[in-house]
Amino acid sequence: MDLATLWFAAVAVLWTGFLLLEGFDFGVAALLPVLGRRPADRHLMLRSIGPLWDGNEVWLITAAGAVFAAFPGWYATWLPALYLPFVLVLFGLIIRAVAFEWRHSHHTEAWDATWTRIITAGSLIAALGVGAALGATTLGLPIDADGNRVGGAFAGLSWAALLGAAAVLGFSLVHGALFLALKVDGDVRLRARAFALRWSPVAALPLLGWAGWVHLRYGTPVTGVLWLIAALAGVVAWARIKVDAEGSAFAAWAVLLVASAATIFGAAYPVVVPSTIDAAFDVTVTDASVSDYTLTVMTWAAAVGLPVVLGYQAWTYWVFRKRLTAEPVHEQPAEAARA
Repeated sequence: MDLATLWFAAVAVLWTGFLLLEGFDFGVAALLPVLGRRPADRHLMLRSIGPLWDGNEVWLITAAGAVFAAFPGWYATWLPALYLPFVLVLFGLIIRAVAFEWRHSHHTEAWDATWTRIITAGSLIAALGVGAALGATTLGLPIDADGNRVGGAFAGLSWAALLGAAAVLGFSLVHGALFLALKVDGDVRLRARAFALRWSPVAALPLLGWAGWVHLRYGTPVTGVLWLIAALAGVVAWARIKVDAEGSAFAAWAVLLVASAATIFGAAYPVVVPSTIDAAFDVTVTDASVSDYTLTVMTWAAAVGLPVVLGYQAWTYWVFRKRLTAEPVHEQPAEAARA
């Protein structure tokens, strides 16, 4: 395997890791108004992702950084063509991060409700934006021979973008519900499990449709097998939820994403940005990559740094592995808060 192909695979793994890890905290945050019927319930849901959400966002930075460093031609075509969804993603992540921090700086009913709604809104915006960007990228953008977008700011927002947005949001909602069923106890756990059982068959369809569309357009027998694995994993996840096996259901739902992402990236290779205008304008791995020398240096740097990052994040998950239960929310009296 040449280094350019190796880094294409690394980029695919990074994006998959981001969707897999950030997906559940997007889902938990989006489900706050659905499953969090009381302040104590919402507090419990936020506690479940509190130590994890900011570490999960590192995967997005690393994925975008890997594209920039290894495939500048891909980056230069991709981001300008999709400024709108990426600006929305950044906006969603910023207001979400601010809301996480500020929600706990003061305690009144109105304050908590406002920042909880902002956490939910930011998570929904970010999930939809990432999905739209990836869906449009893998199924085609209106780019010319120079890699420039043809059309206005909304030219890249096609049916493919809408499908990607629905796929990421649907996956994240059920992923978040399964994470809650695995992580918390009490009424929230029961409601999360019921939500996942009811909506997992519906939520899997956009993701399987996206992966199937890319496979039918560009795929091989191998990607066909990967798509079948993804579909089977969705069925297994639903069946395991039905018998209250949260751990295996969460794992099967994760396999659905991993196999779908492998189908999408495997079928698309070696094209990184297909053109909807003319296939001759497609941006490929070879066109977009830096020199072999640069890729060699990057490979050695990743070989040293990546195990440290993965080990630290695995340790974080291990430390916060215990199931949480609802606790009374100790709020300051209004007089004390004003003082």
